Amino acid sequence: MPIKFKPYLQQESTYKGGKSLSEVEGTNKKIYKLSSNENQLGSSPKALEAIKNNIDSLWKYPDNSDNRLRDALEKYYNGLLKANQFLTTNSGVANIELIIRGFMEEGDECIFSNPAFGPYHEFPVKVGAKSIDVPLVGDDFLLDVGGILDVINDNTRLIFITSPNNPTGTHIPKRQIDELIEGMPDHVILVFDEVYFQFADASDFVRALPYVLEGKNVIGINSLSKAYGLAGLRIGYSYSTPEISTYLRQLRIPFMINSLTLEGSMAALEDDDFIKETVDFVHREKQFLYDQFDALGIKYWKTQANFILTQPDLDPVKFADEMEKEGVMVRPVAGFGAPKCVRITIGTREGNEALIEGWKKLL
Repeated sequence: MPIKFKPYLQQESTYKGGKSLSEVEGTNKKIYKLSSNENQLGSSPKALEAIKNNIDSLWKYPDNSDNRLRDALEKYYNGLLKANQFLTTNSGVANIELIIRGFMEEGDECIFSNPAFGPYHEFPVKVGAKSIDVPLVGDDFLLDVGGILDVINDNTRLIFITSPNNPTGTHIPKRQIDELIEGMPDHVILVFDEVYFQFADASDFVRALPYVLEGKNVIGINSLSKAYGLAGLRIGYSYSTPEISTYLRQLRIPFMINSLTLEGSMAALEDDDFIKETVDFVHREKQFLYDQFDALGIKYWKTQANFILTQPDLDPVKFADEMEKEGVMVRPVAGFGAPKCVRITIGTREGNEALIEGWKKLL
């Protein structure tokens, strides 16, 4: 009898990550990496100090569980959420994978809205499930709430939304999320990816938190990669009702989070000064880029995140290749459902000026 392979695992993933800095280094030109939405100020100093203080303990196993980190998250949320409402994993995207494993199986469906983060529609394939795309609407990338509600059926398990959204940088107004949650049947869970929430300043921006506190079927996903500058540690978490979070924690493996990540993450959650510095920096530099883009006649979308979606007058892949020659890495986002666009991380003033000078040459 031949080996039984699951047919939906017989295809290669279509998700393609951006280039690493090491892939383009090697010339005398300085490279500014504005392609992965990393914190251009570096990492939380408190996290770095905690990591240094624990570097000599690598011979020891880390905590078997994430109890201490979940206690730290309860403190971070001022007790509004309890420790049993959190799920911690190796990155926000790992949280997405666990949620799909926990609530989807062969024949089930989920809903997402392009342009969107690729794993929403790529990971369900791993369990034999189907993804339904209800695209964002118009030049403002508005959520099609009516379209989402119309395609919900008995097989629908999850709805993925992101606010602020990657790659568009736009947010979903509170009234639309209210409408969506009000119209969802009880067997559907809203997965609310809010990993860029620290950067949002729109008056009608809302997080998953108030809906979870109301006991709604909502899961909020977060990461310490962006605002805290800990992308290399791969740490993420979600929060939901005690029932949902306790259920999902059964999928965690022992010793999932290594000791340095654990100590660094707990310290980072207390680094309010670094978060303020980061947010102030992003808001200041995005205005600089707005002004430069306006002066050059470049099409872009105002952002609630730490990146800006742009539409160059050039094929996006060709544009990225040419900008790389000028020492600036940017990200074409056809794989995110925006085939004509390029996503640009808001950089330091030096990096942003290099971006603008390179763009001027292409113009």
